[in-house]
Amino acid sequence: MTFSLGIVGAGQFSGQFAKLFQAHPGVGDVYVTDLLPERAERLSAEVGLTGTFPSYEAMLESPAVDAVAVFTQRWTHGPLVLQGLGAGKHVYSAVPMAITTEEIAAIIDAVKATGLTYMMGETSQYNPATVHARDQIAKGAFGRLFYAEGDYVHDMDLGFYDAYRYSGGEDWKATASYPPLLYPTHSVGGVLGAWQTHAVSVSAIGVVDERGDGVFDKEVSRFGNDFSNATALFEVAGGGSFRTNEFRRVGYPSHIRESRFRFFGTEASMEQLATVALWQDKEGVRDISELLEPKPTLSPDDPSLRHVAPELRAAFTSGSAPVHDRTRLPRAFDELHNGHEGSHHFLVDDFVTAVGSRTLPSVNAWVAARYTLPGIVAHESARQGGTRLAIPDFGDAPGA
Repeated sequence: MTFSLGIVGAGQFSGQFAKLFQAHPGVGDVYVTDLLPERAERLSAEVGLTGTFPSYEAMLESPAVDAVAVFTQRWTHGPLVLQGLGAGKHVYSAVPMAITTEEIAAIIDAVKATGLTYMMGETSQYNPATVHARDQIAKGAFGRLFYAEGDYVHDMDLGFYDAYRYSGGEDWKATASYPPLLYPTHSVGGVLGAWQTHAVSVSAIGVVDERGDGVFDKEVSRFGNDFSNATALFEVAGGGSFRTNEFRRVGYPSHIRESRFRFFGTEASMEQLATVALWQDKEGVRDISELLEPKPTLSPDDPSLRHVAPELRAAFTSGSAPVHDRTRLPRAFDELHNGHEGSHHFLVDDFVTAVGSRTLPSVNAWVAARYTLPGIVAHESARQGGTRLAIPDFGDAPGA
């Protein structure tokens, strides 16, 4: 039994996922809509989708669509997700889940009330470092885990200017100032996707931008934000802490690896940098770089990536790493592009399987809240000069 899907937003990211959803044996018809109709028409023609809708509202009104996948600008996800659930559609959402506590609470309430499937597509859930750490934690290899680090280190100069110009139009600088800590899920999710706990408090520091080009200018920013870099220290339930960095002005090769992680336990530790990853215990050090290294599956010069800045193309071309278990994936994916260190195939399969079996997906609404809300509270802490703030928790998903 298959279900039909509507893609919402025909930008640089959604096209790659449209191909995967279309190829999955659990999905039937695939449609697309965009505020710019010509982009939707172009994507539909390029990928061979079933068709387009003139608006999101028209898509939601149609009985031909069972589920929607939201790939729009970051601050729009919360309202669009709520519209989708309210219209009786299952929802897959790009990150972040939302940008306010109230939006997150409303999504959880809507999922509980409707019984529909909601999933946030956090790529770090299947980042090779997170996968390996999750496996080792399950085996008890770390001993007692007490500290971790997650970095999302991506300089604006490496593709983000082009991306914001593409999505933001003439006023792109107003949205390019998006607060780093309101996009926390690549760093927070990579840590918590392995360490089965949640953040209970945070103290954060933001660094005011000094480029002077109108980006991260409070007078220009629709978010009133002038932080381009931020660091947050979280306390976790059960004891311990983790630190995340969200850097947008940094001398670092994010096109090689933009998310990286460290985990420290009483018996062993694991550390990842741009090109090396190490497993360490009280006896010595073992290089595990090869285990965590995805193999490219698509050339960065592929025509499908012509609208993507060259510095961003690595995120769409990486295949699976040896640590990934692909046996659960549909064989149709074996010859298809992957991305974000091998995560795209698993995220699509998670959602399709959850809708088809009416089971909880990996990053369900309650998990998504734990990956997103810490950043929202951390941003407020940074605005208050590092004041330690409590982080609300919505608990585990019913039946989890």
